[in-house]
Amino acid sequence: MLLDASHRRWVVGTLVVLLVASAAYIPYARGAMQGPSGGSWPGLIYGGAGLALMVYAGLLGARRKVPTWRIGRATTWMKGHLWLGLLSYFLILFHGGFRWGGPLTFALMALFTVVILSGIYGLVLQQILPRMMQTQLPLETVYEQIDSIVAQLRSEADALVAAVAGPLPVAEPLPATERHGGGGLERGQVLARPVLRARPTWTTALPESVVLREAYVTDIRPFLAPRLPGDGRLAAPRQGEAMFQHLRMALPPALGEVIDELQAICEERRQLAVQRRLHHWLHGWLLVHVPLSMALLLLSIVHAVVSVRY
Repeated sequence: MLLDASHRRWVVGTLVVLLVASAAYIPYARGAMQGPSGGSWPGLIYGGAGLALMVYAGLLGARRKVPTWRIGRATTWMKGHLWLGLLSYFLILFHGGFRWGGPLTFALMALFTVVILSGIYGLVLQQILPRMMQTQLPLETVYEQIDSIVAQLRSEADALVAAVAGPLPVAEPLPATERHGGGGLERGQVLARPVLRARPTWTTALPESVVLREAYVTDIRPFLAPRLPGDGRLAAPRQGEAMFQHLRMALPPALGEVIDELQAICEERRQLAVQRRLHHWLHGWLLVHVPLSMALLLLSIVHAVVSVRY
């Protein structure tokens, strides 16, 4: 979610509530004989309000599980999750008088702090990475399609090289994988991709093409595998450019078009690798944020019930 002008009302509302809560907390904390306590009436009010906001923030997960529910707009839920979840942290601090208390309270506050920090971290990533992908990855595609497009790129490259250098060694079959990232295609859905590149019309292998064949088998084909080799010559853009420049100088001009096509294929493969890495950065933080949020919500409810009953 991008922070834009549509968040202004939420920001203002959050700040107003926070200022009111702070203004009420100061005389309460100064007048309490033994300091502010979570068991006092003001403490219980702060705790109840904070827990209610936490429950609302946690309901975003249920809202996403059933997107067909017409209970408010998804963007409204997301904004509420962001700003009311942040507000709940301060209300819970007021609830405990800024003391983390015994082991259970300490564990709850430590967990809450990690949840808030991981949420802020994810929000910062969402402000940076989508713009970076938009400007630096002109060949960006749907995340779930990356493996199938990589397989298609290797097939195109195999056909290009085999047409001018003869049959290639049999490559290991690409595993059939299906990846799912947030907001992508539905299971089984496939997007159409432009037609394969035109193949050269040579009917026999050119004698000079042995250099191209060796470079393709040694460096280029491994680069078109589902998992990039970490020590490959094409891993760094400059080294890749240098290798293709060397091929242009070593091979006859008639093969220049083939080299250009191979370089374009490798560039598309590199962008797909960058997209996959950024996608993992963009969504990986949820592996920490979501389960810890659920654990925090559950423990907070248990804490509230036990405190009220005993």
